[in-house]
Amino acid sequence: MFLPVIMAGGTGSRLWPLSRSAYPKQFLALTSDNTMLQETVLRLSGIDHQSPMVICNEASRFMVAEQLRAIDALQSPVILEPVGRNTAPAIALAALQAIAGGEDPILLVLAADHVILDNPAFLQAVAQAEMLAQQDAMVTFGIVPTHAETGYGYIKRGAEQNNAFKVDSFVEKPNLDKAREYVDSGEYYWNSGMFMFKASRYLAELKQFQPAILAACEAAIGNTASDLDFVRVDKAAFEACPDDSIDYAVMEKTDSAIVVPLDAQWNDVGSWSALWDVNSKDEAGNAIKGDTLTHDTHNCLIQGGERLVATVGVEDLVIVDTKDALLVASKDRVQEVKQIVSKLKAEKRSEFEFHREVYRPWGKYDSIDNGDRYQVKRITVKPGAKLSVQMHHHRAEHWIVVSGTAKVTNGDKDILLTENQSTYIPVGVIHALENPGKVPLELIEVQSGSYLGEDDIVRFEDKYGRV
Repeated sequence: MFLPVIMAGGTGSRLWPLSRSAYPKQFLALTSDNTMLQETVLRLSGIDHQSPMVICNEASRFMVAEQLRAIDALQSPVILEPVGRNTAPAIALAALQAIAGGEDPILLVLAADHVILDNPAFLQAVAQAEMLAQQDAMVTFGIVPTHAETGYGYIKRGAEQNNAFKVDSFVEKPNLDKAREYVDSGEYYWNSGMFMFKASRYLAELKQFQPAILAACEAAIGNTASDLDFVRVDKAAFEACPDDSIDYAVMEKTDSAIVVPLDAQWNDVGSWSALWDVNSKDEAGNAIKGDTLTHDTHNCLIQGGERLVATVGVEDLVIVDTKDALLVASKDRVQEVKQIVSKLKAEKRSEFEFHREVYRPWGKYDSIDNGDRYQVKRITVKPGAKLSVQMHHHRAEHWIVVSGTAKVTNGDKDILLTENQSTYIPVGVIHALENPGKVPLELIEVQSGSYLGEDDIVRFEDKYGRV
């Protein structure tokens, strides 16, 4: 059985405001009730494989663990990258971890944020690639192009080999005329960023072509620490690793590269218009999600949030509503959303990084109101979860329980609070919040003080390793 390796550490700005720096698209449910990460795991259910190995960054670790746990797919520890070093080092960490127990599995390397609508065709291509990988091939999957696309790199095929093709060359993103030439020739595929090979084979190729990457990753994986559901590699060693993609580091240099054609309605959902392409549409060509009313509206993507979204007499628009931001864009200019994101980042606005609703390992909070010296949050704590033992230098807090039961540490007192009960925590008092019950705990937190930033927190104990 092969070992799926799912890379879930990327960040993106092209699907703002739904995706944010701290909440990228792989953690969103865009085409079904499951998130893209969950769909990546679940589409392998029709073929024998080992428990997936997921690689992500430190900031995303709890979202990854929670989403995998929700589909009963958290059987293997999640590998944490202390810093981003591109795909070649990330896959090297996975390969080294995979062979640590004396085995040499075939790795199926997948991105966590792709859409594949024809799953039988995908599984058939994986089975074909697995046979080639057993023969020491370095397999990549080439997407059969449906149109001339300038946003993808291309793979030119060479001689046929076992119902696949030798890779003639990897080609950078072309201009439109060159893209049309590639598609018309029938000899080019889109570069999917998916791969399959033996763990040992990849490491051998890396040693030949990029020994510095391999050495740094061996040092990093040689000094790991386990923490809850995660494996942390040595930060200093990994920081010293060169930054390079698997394409540049290995695939463009090896003479063992094989491309397996994949015609499975693949899409990397790199823009709002791409999401419109893959979603089902009504008779007017509108892809609609949420509470929406339309009149004389055509070929639009409308993503509603908690409010009603109504449209009259518009066409070819993207309308995305979230709790704290609304995007209205022409569908043929959605790539320019990144200009808005750049402005948000330059102005250090919270909408660049976070949603109003923020997820934590213990649950989530929603910042429902704020002013110069106050902030109101709706906090949800999962059953059995506990916030860190902490204190604040600049703010006091008032907690009112809405539903469930709260176990509260307030200074030297431990108390139980139920619905409509409350407690006041003065500035500088050590406190903690826990849900000892079987149902979610919901409470309203009113903060008041001269500074209300999330960095005004001193942690003394934390079950999630954040001290």
